[in-house]
Amino acid sequence: MKNILVPIGSSENSVNTLQYAIDFACEIDANVFVLRAYNVQPKAGTIINVDGILERESNLYLRSVINAANRKGKNIQLITAKGNVLDSIDLVEKEIGIDLIVMGPKSNSIKEEVFLGSTSGSVVKQSEIPVLIVPESYVFKPFKAVLTAFRTGIVNKKNVLGPLKFIKNKFNPVINLLLVKTPKYVDEDLILNEQLESLKSSLTITENATTFQGVLEHFQSHQPDMLCVFRRKRGFFNKLWEKNTILKKEFHCNIPLLVLGGKQ
Repeated sequence: MKNILVPIGSSENSVNTLQYAIDFACEIDANVFVLRAYNVQPKAGTIINVDGILERESNLYLRSVINAANRKGKNIQLITAKGNVLDSIDLVEKEIGIDLIVMGPKSNSIKEEVFLGSTSGSVVKQSEIPVLIVPESYVFKPFKAVLTAFRTGIVNKKNVLGPLKFIKNKFNPVINLLLVKTPKYVDEDLILNEQLESLKSSLTITENATTFQGVLEHFQSHQPDMLCVFRRKRGFFNKLWEKNTILKKEFHCNIPLLVLGGKQ
């Protein structure tokens, strides 16, 4: 895990999110890239170079966020891109390769009832890159216990467990697997993939209507300092995936949430 990307929105929590990424990067000897995407809304009769103005403003904002953080000797690399966040992330991925995206839960939203704002929600939902959602004001600390929740032990993508393997090798946390038997499970779902088997410290099998409900039931007993789930069309968030913004009453997490790439 060499390259960490931190998309920066307008949240007051931006400095804290960047600080978390820097602290994490220092621990694992990774590079940190900070991204700010900007959109240009053309107006009839405008002769001012709006592109240039927005690019300069974006650069200034990024520098102010970077200067407010403790860089700990890290050379934080700044990227500004014209377009939406998802397209910009894709461009950066193609250019340099990104191993992990670190974001706050509300990159732009200021609504207290929101857990994932539309920007962070769209990245979690649509990007193929693993995403680590860091709670507001959360301070980095080495991981000691990871709860990994899923509804099937089948893993078809060879690299999907890469981030979890890396965390296991680097921090040696307890990795508790939670296999949730949902109503439409088949026997094959209960057979763990060899990669999952090699990572597990323990395995709990539970029956719930959704994976999300299984996590709610077993969260306290495992006391994790990281929750790990899979990005799938019908996975952990189930109907929540159908929209980008996710409300706290629907789901919230007060520890880092690692969303792995799609399993199918």
